[in-house]
Amino acid sequence: MSELRELVAEELSIPVDRRVSAIAAGIAGKYGAASRAVLFYGSCLRERKLDGLMLDFYLIVSDYRSAYRKRWLAAANRLIPPNVFYFEKEGIAAKYAVLSEADFQRLNGSETSSVSVWARFAQPSRLVWAADKKAREAAIDAVCRAAPTLLAAAGRREGEKPLDWWRRAFVLTYSAELRAERKGRSVSVVDADRPRYVKFTEPAAAAIEREPRASWRWRRVEGKALSILRLAKASATFAGGADYIAWKINRHAGTEIRLKPWQQRHPLLAAITLLPRLLKSGAVR
Repeated sequence: MSELRELVAEELSIPVDRRVSAIAAGIAGKYGAASRAVLFYGSCLRERKLDGLMLDFYLIVSDYRSAYRKRWLAAANRLIPPNVFYFEKEGIAAKYAVLSEADFQRLNGSETSSVSVWARFAQPSRLVWAADKKAREAAIDAVCRAAPTLLAAAGRREGEKPLDWWRRAFVLTYSAELRAERKGRSVSVVDADRPRYVKFTEPAAAAIEREPRASWRWRRVEGKALSILRLAKASATFAGGADYIAWKINRHAGTEIRLKPWQQRHPLLAAITLLPRLLKSGAVR
C-alpha cells in the first residue's frame, strides 16, 4: 500500500484556489470540534473553474451525534449517508456531504456495494482542511481504499489497457446511480487526466484487498434506490434543493428545465413529477 499511499497523499496535498480553502474552513467552522477533515472533489476541481458553478465538498466529522444539534439529522445521516447541505461564501456556491470518519473509511472499501463514495474518491480530490495530523492521516487512509475498490469491482479483462480499465469501471459506476450526465461523461473523467490514471493503475491494482461480492445488477438496483432516498432527504436539508437539481440536470444533460413556483416550494414533489420525463428523455440515467 505504501506506493499508492504516497501517490494519494501527494495528490490530496496539491494546493487549491484560496477561495476553495476559505469555503472549506467555513464549512468546518459550522461544526466546531466535530469537524475532522474537508475534501474538495468533482467537476470544478477537474475543470479548474469556480465562478458561476457549484463546488463539491465532503465534510468528515468525528460522529453524527457530535455534529448535529437535531437528533433527526444525526439519525438520517447514519441511516442513509450522507446528508447534503448548501453553503455559500464570497459569492461562490457550494454543496457539502457529511460523513463520519468511520463511514468514510467503510464506504471507500470493498465491504460496501454502494458505489457513491468510492467511485468519487477513485478520482482526484484535495484535502483542503484537516483538524490535526491524525485527522489528515485518517482521511488519506480512507481515500487510499477507493481506487482499489473501483478497479476490483470492475475486474480486469485479459489484455485490457490501463485507461480502458478505468473507463469501463467508471461507466459501470455511472450506471449504478441516477445521474444527470451527457453520454460519455464517465469516459471523459479519465481522459481529462490520462497520465494520472496510468500512474495510479498498478499501485491501485496491487492494493486490491479482495474481490467484491456484489453483482453489478444488484449495485444498479441498490444505487438507484439510494439515489431516490438521498434526493428525498436532501429536500429537507438542502436550501434551494429543487433549483439546484434543475441547474445540475441542465448543466450536465443539456436540458432547459424551468421550475414552476410550486415546484420550487416543494422540491421532493418536483423531483417525483420530473423524474419519469427525465428518465424517458435520457436526461437522467
